[in-house]
Amino acid sequence: MMLRWLWLSVAVIVVDQSTKLYAENALTQYAPKSVLPFFNFSLAYNEGAAFSFLADAGGWQRWFFVALALGIGALIVHWLWRLPRDEKMVAAGLSLILGGAIGNLIDRLWHGHVIDFIDLYYGRYHWPAFNIADSAITIGAGLLIAQALFFSRERRD
Repeated sequence: MMLRWLWLSVAVIVVDQSTKLYAENALTQYAPKSVLPFFNFSLAYNEGAAFSFLADAGGWQRWFFVALALGIGALIVHWLWRLPRDEKMVAAGLSLILGGAIGNLIDRLWHGHVIDFIDLYYGRYHWPAFNIADSAITIGAGLLIAQALFFSRERRD
């Protein structure tokens, strides 16, 4: 049982919500503040999912993404509960994904949209704005993929 890894989910939620609160108080929407030659803080609101998918769908998408996050969250907690103790990389990945999903879920429930503020760019090309929750989900997914490709039990045998 790897539920002890839920501390990582809680840490992601706290950092995510704290940084979003700071971004809302310190930034003006779509007025970037330069940090590095490839990195700005730029407040943006996303009513959709990744890359603003379904952002202009008329409002139903909010509740769809809420239900999706709740369902996936329940599956992840069940998976962690059943996960063997030696699967630390999987537990970390799942916990990061869970924390990120809940961080964005809180935004959807509280604000009706997700708060994004990290703007990476090269020249005139800007990656879509994102947040700490999105980063945690991405890192968590990367850990799960790496574990499956390079560290799975079948590969060790």
